[in-house]
Amino acid sequence: MSYQLSAVVADVELLREQTVDLDHAVLAALRQDFALVPVTPQLVEELTGGLPDFATGEPSAGRPFQLALSLGLADDDSRSRRRDRRAELELSEVLARWSRQGPVAYLEAEFAGGLGHQSAVVWLGGEVSWGPCFDGALDRPRTEWPINVALARLGAEPGPWIDPFAELGLHLERDTAGWLAHGRRGLSADYWDELADEWERRQSEQHQQPDRPGPVGDWGSE
Repeated sequence: MSYQLSAVVADVELLREQTVDLDHAVLAALRQDFALVPVTPQLVEELTGGLPDFATGEPSAGRPFQLALSLGLADDDSRSRRRDRRAELELSEVLARWSRQGPVAYLEAEFAGGLGHQSAVVWLGGEVSWGPCFDGALDRPRTEWPINVALARLGAEPGPWIDPFAELGLHLERDTAGWLAHGRRGLSADYWDELADEWERRQSEQHQQPDRPGPVGDWGSE
């Protein structure tokens, strides 16, 4: 089963305030009062004035994201590709501005057949406060995986789930289309659990019903 993620995550009120006037921003609810905004080409164009650039080749430690973000990396060529379009904002500049109201993370992940990678970066106070970090092996403890570290830096608290990724509910949808539908339908992060609980409740009620009476016999017979 495949999984793909390209999204901004932050406090739900922060994201609501920053995206309230945007036509292409969809807020999907997560747990612990966080929210996720799927990053689509339409959203990037609305925020920056131009369509997004995408890195060629597979992500790596030197170029951790498929979406080209100008983060001052040694081999980051996104700025040179945009040199002739400097009237446009960089998406990283937009997210840095948002972070003046609180920490903001950009997260990417892609998995298929048990193989994949994840990357993350966090802004706070108008600048990068952690990352970017890339992991294509995920052979370290789960607490050190990039997305989990980023979520912890946003303020995610430990809970009954295995890690911050699951605790906030980032496993609930498998791709951008799923998160867009999740947000547009106004689903909670516990939607699927609530459905399962409702199904179990109905099954339990059915089993608790008294047995239906059998057919009435011939009362006149001996």
